Amino acid sequence: MTDWGVRRILVVLPLYGGSLPVGRAVARALAGLGHVVETFEAPLFYPTFQNLRALRVGPEAVDALENGFLQLVSQAVLAQVERFSPDLVLAMAQAPLSRQALRRLARDGVPTAMWFVEDYAVFTYWQAFAPLYDFFFTIQKEPFLERLAEVGQKRASYLPLAADPEIHRPVPLTPVERRTYGSDVSFVGAGYPNRRLAFRAFADMDFRIWGSDWDGEEILAPYVQRGGARIETEEAVKIFCATRVNLNLHSSVRPAVTVGDGDFVNPRTFEIAACGAFQVVDRRALLAELFADQELAVVDHLDAMVEATRYFLAHEEERTAMAARARARVLAEHTYPQRMETLLAVVGAALGWRKAEAHPSFVEPDLAAEVTALARNLGLRDDASFEDVVAAVRAREGTLSAVETAVLFLDEWRKQYRRKGAA
Repeated sequence: MTDWGVRRILVVLPLYGGSLPVGRAVARALAGLGHVVETFEAPLFYPTFQNLRALRVGPEAVDALENGFLQLVSQAVLAQVERFSPDLVLAMAQAPLSRQALRRLARDGVPTAMWFVEDYAVFTYWQAFAPLYDFFFTIQKEPFLERLAEVGQKRASYLPLAADPEIHRPVPLTPVERRTYGSDVSFVGAGYPNRRLAFRAFADMDFRIWGSDWDGEEILAPYVQRGGARIETEEAVKIFCATRVNLNLHSSVRPAVTVGDGDFVNPRTFEIAACGAFQVVDRRALLAELFADQELAVVDHLDAMVEATRYFLAHEEERTAMAARARARVLAEHTYPQRMETLLAVVGAALGWRKAEAHPSFVEPDLAAEVTALARNLGLRDDASFEDVVAAVRAREGTLSAVETAVLFLDEWRKQYRRKGAA
């Protein structure tokens, strides 16, 4: 592990969307590595954002209102940055950070990074925003990296998705849960055009579809569970574990391409594998770099997906062995803590980060020992700075202990002392 000491990191979540659970996994991973982490909870603003479109005004007025609202949310991010004083602001794709806010952070010397966990060819807003980040991480390689260089982003790096082993893991299921979530074949995800066409080929199987955006799909309607309600992560894990063959068909907005020909590997690939569940997945250009043969059942076209599904339904031992190998691969190489170590190695090397001193000299030895013990109780490493401990205490909820009160008092005293010295 590359050790850059304890860092304060603000993870800016999106209002909604697929990068939201990734952002939460990122925050957990960074905290698990011993860093002081806060999240900007953009989803709290989402209901208001949605309600703007319910107003009886024209589309131009709605656009103006949405832009003004996002500017307001960006100001809220800046306010949290001012209070938290992070060493790094890490934004997820679709994070509500305006160009003006990014310029303000650059002016104030606050390093910024984005993990763009989306398809650059579909979501093109990167062209305007990427040059304003200090670091830009992508789930695609060329030609995206070259395009980023062309628009002025010189610190772009490939960083594939991953799984959270604390959440995506084999879970014991009760008989009721097996009946509720189990089937021979299932799919968890949104109803993209290619999936609507492809999954008709599984209509003669014990097949269930879980997820949203399947409205108007008459042929597959009997297979869509709960009327197309969105499935949260905890339930998705149970579905993966209860299903004999999980279908993992990457999305495509081109109906003619039922089994995609894209490059990036979606989070579902890592998540199903981490659960010790079996999957049939369509081939991706970057998939072979991440998983070896005999770890996933990889197919190139729809007929092969149907054939592989039937084959592995009939061969349980092969299915189980392949799923076990895939899980071992994810745990060894594809977890969010590992991804965050890679990301911080890139950022830390470029910024010249060094280890922070454990505690400043003005902390008395007896209190220093108590502060060290407090840091451990807060999940921080022994090399956490006094500022890191203060930030972690302020982020806690509930009644303060005596040592926590002393730490905050000492921090306030130190601030007053510095103000007098500067006067």
